[in-house]
Amino acid sequence: MRPLRHILIALAVALSTPAMAETNEGKPQMFVRDLYPLITTPALFEARDFYTRHFGFQAAFEASWFVYLYGPGEEGTRGAVLAFMHPDHPSVPPGPESFDGKGMILTIEVADAAALYQKLTAENAPIIHPLTDEEWGQRRFMTRDPAGVLVDVVEQIDPQPGFWDQYPAPEM
Repeated sequence: MRPLRHILIALAVALSTPAMAETNEGKPQMFVRDLYPLITTPALFEARDFYTRHFGFQAAFEASWFVYLYGPGEEGTRGAVLAFMHPDHPSVPPGPESFDGKGMILTIEVADAAALYQKLTAENAPIIHPLTDEEWGQRRFMTRDPAGVLVDVVEQIDPQPGFWDQYPAPEM
């Protein structure tokens, strides 16, 4: 019953928020109410267990063919949302083949990557890239979930002095 409560609360918030608003030019502007990756995989329950165990996600909705997860927010933030769908369900829209582990990185930003690295290492999660302080200003490591998604766990740190000087933004 708890997952249904979360869906009903989210629906109530969505319905109370206008989907369109006037822009400066008087034309309607569409607002995005939510945006999340939907990964098509037969390993949806294994992926659910991976994110609940290692990252503290909770299931907001589960069925035999679909899992909708939300992660804990920090200091008043909403947190992250992630979904998995079984490739054999009749509701699968045309096109999403089962994810093959190529071409996608899911980045999860945390406050303390080193602590999470120790936790995942102790829990025998696969470590694809070790904990590293990158010169561009990230402390990071990588793991892979049961669906094959490469998960890049990052903490923002100070970059090496002058690193970003070599990558100026284009002039507007």
